[in-house]
Amino acid sequence: MSKKAAALAATIALALSGCATENPAETTTPAPEPSASDTLSQEPTAAALTESSTLTVITYDSFAISDEAKARFEAETGYTVEYIAPGNAGTVLNQLILTKDSPLGDVVYGIDNTFAGRAIEEGVLTPYETTAISDDVKEKYSFGAWVISSINPNGQLTPIDYGDVCLNADDAWFAEKGLAIPAGWDDLAKSEYKDTLVVENAASSSPGLAFLLATIGAKGADGYLDYWKSLKDNGLKVAADWTEAYTVDFSGSSGEGAYPLVVSYNTSPASEVGDDGKARTSVLEWSCFRQIEYAGVINGAQNEVGARKWIDFMLSPEVQAEIPAQMWTYPVLPDVAVPEDWAQYAPVIASPAAVDAVALAQNREIWIKEWTDNVVG
Repeated sequence: MSKKAAALAATIALALSGCATENPAETTTPAPEPSASDTLSQEPTAAALTESSTLTVITYDSFAISDEAKARFEAETGYTVEYIAPGNAGTVLNQLILTKDSPLGDVVYGIDNTFAGRAIEEGVLTPYETTAISDDVKEKYSFGAWVISSINPNGQLTPIDYGDVCLNADDAWFAEKGLAIPAGWDDLAKSEYKDTLVVENAASSSPGLAFLLATIGAKGADGYLDYWKSLKDNGLKVAADWTEAYTVDFSGSSGEGAYPLVVSYNTSPASEVGDDGKARTSVLEWSCFRQIEYAGVINGAQNEVGARKWIDFMLSPEVQAEIPAQMWTYPVLPDVAVPEDWAQYAPVIASPAAVDAVALAQNREIWIKEWTDNVVG
């Protein structure tokens, strides 16, 4: 029983005690206290939810919605909202785990399907089944295209947006060299593609981990390490994060770096469209992994009511319509329009790499350690 529930029970007991003193002939038989298993299996009623005048939202550092949308939420709810961004998605989850006995906030956005299992295993979230999206949408974006109810049994995570982590190529670089853009995984290890690929660190970067999982989907848990060793021998560079890899090392963006292949997103070429209306980069569609981003109510939140309202707010048509321009991802609401040029330059990948969600939850830390020891170490 929670402290709040225990206090309530004590108050009721005291009130009953006073009534018995005044009316000794009357007796009251209290209802049996629910067992621990009953308590765990039931979602809190609306009356039991906490609420305060403030709401604290924990996000990763590249979260973005308009100031107008933020102001509208505050006006509609009356809450004062604070947004805290301690780092990238992995850092956010680590902070939630380290502070779960004294939570940092009320609601979190940015946990993705690569870390979803860990978030639930660690008990940092509490269930909330929103009605802002249909069951079909919830099912479609449940840890990829797979429904894994054993990992997300009570709706702790609500899908907000998605995108595909993919290799991007600097088209002009390959044209100048007279070299074909790689057509498959094995091409990346060939001598003609030596010193062409930069990736993010899978131990600290969300797209880096997604790309590691793409290689596991392609090469299997028994073959991915040998594949990565071949990439390392072929001049692979590991950058700390997406910003370093894409804006510094990649030759096809503002950094004008030395590497014409980079791990980024399926929407990145749309951001590289020049004055001529053409993109300077392209997506290697065979290399992609579907990344889905979720929001969840933080266990122990001081404002559970507000946390639920904020999740529903993120699923409103108005906010979903902002997501493509603000965060360069696709909204989960199916009827929300995206920029017209995305059909050409930011296509949704038809067949992203598949990694079983249960296997991912069980092996994620093992795979990261093996990758780190053999590729970075």
